[in-house]
Amino acid sequence: MKKLCTNLAIALFALAALNLFIFHHRSFAQTKVQKIDALLGQYHEYGQFNGAALVAENGKVIFKKGFGMANMEWDIPNMPDTKFRVGSITKQFTAMLVMQLVEQGKLKLDGKISDYLPDYPKSTGDRVTIHHLLTHASGIPSYTGFPNFFRDLSRDPYTPEAFVKTFADSALQFEPGAKFLYNNSGYFLLGAIIEKAAGKTYEQALAENILTPLNMKNTGYDHHATILKKRAAGYEKRLGDYTNAAYLDMSIPYAAGSMYSTVEDLYLWEQALYTDKLLPEKSKDLMFKPQISAFGRSYAYGWVIGKAPIGQTKDSVLVIEHGGGINGFNTLITRLPKEKHLIVLFNNTGGAPLNAMSQSIRGILFNKPYDLPKRSIAEAILATIVEKGIEPALAQFQELKEKKSDTYALNEGEMNNAGYRLLQMKKVEEAIEIFKLNVEAFPKSFNVYDSLGEAYMINGDKELAIKNYEKSIELNPQNTGGIEMLKKLKVN
Repeated sequence: MKKLCTNLAIALFALAALNLFIFHHRSFAQTKVQKIDALLGQYHEYGQFNGAALVAENGKVIFKKGFGMANMEWDIPNMPDTKFRVGSITKQFTAMLVMQLVEQGKLKLDGKISDYLPDYPKSTGDRVTIHHLLTHASGIPSYTGFPNFFRDLSRDPYTPEAFVKTFADSALQFEPGAKFLYNNSGYFLLGAIIEKAAGKTYEQALAENILTPLNMKNTGYDHHATILKKRAAGYEKRLGDYTNAAYLDMSIPYAAGSMYSTVEDLYLWEQALYTDKLLPEKSKDLMFKPQISAFGRSYAYGWVIGKAPIGQTKDSVLVIEHGGGINGFNTLITRLPKEKHLIVLFNNTGGAPLNAMSQSIRGILFNKPYDLPKRSIAEAILATIVEKGIEPALAQFQELKEKKSDTYALNEGEMNNAGYRLLQMKKVEEAIEIFKLNVEAFPKSFNVYDSLGEAYMINGDKELAIKNYEKSIELNPQNTGGIEMLKKLKVN
């Protein structure tokens, strides 16, 4: 009997070992497609991604899928053919239209604004070139950085000519060509210049010269009034809750950010860039030539170019990419031209960590280790503040940060959103504590000091408000909103 039991135990052990082997074998044999699906599914599960994705390897689509809802009120899911506003991904299309007009002899890269828009103030128009506008090196202030932009400008319709006048008289922030400063005004001006040179609207030029030739039937210039099938609604995530994104009249982003598209159509666009269908090779090479240092890499014409990390490794690969952010949406297209890989990520809940997601997908494509998403510290402590108060939340913050960093992550933007959520709830002192934690964690960010300064101002602590606004401006002299608030505080 004892021998029988021993043999049975051995058999059971062998069976368990075999099952364990099979489990590990399956996990190691997981395909790239399965890994991408699991990665994005986990981001969605953690409330960090709601949108659509497409991945191509060696020029062939290997993955496309929607996650979450295109319309939360009607429970309509996101799909690969769902139309999203793409924000500043529009800029690469604007750059292509410019280069086509240069190729036709209708524009010159060294041509001045005044050559094409004679009514533009000559003090600036005679100094800023098309090249400066394409590379964000014009020195013209970006209208989206104006303190009154969202309150006074963003909801009303404008013609391009009328809207140009809202920033045309602004003084240059620096000598044209001296440096890079991301600028929506520059690409708005390019749209107006395209209309003058082409003799048709920007929307018509876009459709006739890019979208129709490439059969991009699900891409176009977005209009609020148009009935657009399969259009995703835009939402803002407020750490666990969602709200409808603030209204924005689409005449405002214009050539800097008013397009919509699908992940499938951006694949058609990207594939065309390997051909001469839209632009001869020589002009295309110029369009993708690094021009000026930006974001730790280089900016070309409508694209960011440089080395990017592969997964968790120290290895890197050349990427050509651009992101987009507009009310309720953020987007990212990443090209790996040498390998002909492509990653397209669209999100319709305001802000998703698309760069981190793209980096992990690169890891999968190259069979390298990659990071998985982590839960939000900000979301966890906000819930604790609401339920139990600030002291338990501060203790929880330290616990999660120091002992659970393998499963929880600290994100500057999420902490900032938590602070503003508390301000909306009239919990000003609690918001100050959250902003202080953010300053401690991200001391080189101008925005954390700006937010803390605002909270102190609301709380009536003028001295600390001034101190933090000054620090914010020290870190970012172009923080126009902070500059305006500091002026008001010092006058009063």
